Amino acid sequence: MKASRFIVVVGCGRLGSQLANQLSREGHAVVVIDPNEATFNDLSPDFSGFRVPGDASQMAVLKAAKLQRADILIATTHEDNVNLMVAQVARKIFQVPRVMARVFDPKRETVYCRLGIRTICPTSVAAEMFLHAITEDTDPPGGPAA
Repeated sequence: MKASRFIVVVGCGRLGSQLANQLSREGHAVVVIDPNEATFNDLSPDFSGFRVPGDASQMAVLKAAKLQRADILIATTHEDNVNLMVAQVARKIFQVPRVMARVFDPKRETVYCRLGIRTICPTSVAAEMFLHAITEDTDPPGGPAA
């Protein structure tokens, strides 16, 4: 098994909760931050990490999540500006070694990269997958589209 890491996940929606659940199952120490406490219900019963209710753009919330101890921060909110700001704070102020963020607008990926923030852009990933599927000679699993 890989060494356990201290990972902070910002946003507990579908993506954030799925990541937090999987990382917890793998034995990592996970802290999830979300302003809406009801989203913590999406965490599985076996989630062994911590839940920090609050706005991750607030320093007090990041300190409560012990971000200064984090090996990795993953920003998964639905707001590019929030993800960028939290990622920058994690990188510059808390000196988190690995910082990753979801970014919806492909035009913003360059800005994140210049700041040393690794990005996952669902728009770009989906476009690549569609373009790849168009060039394939075979039908998708389940047969041809109706």
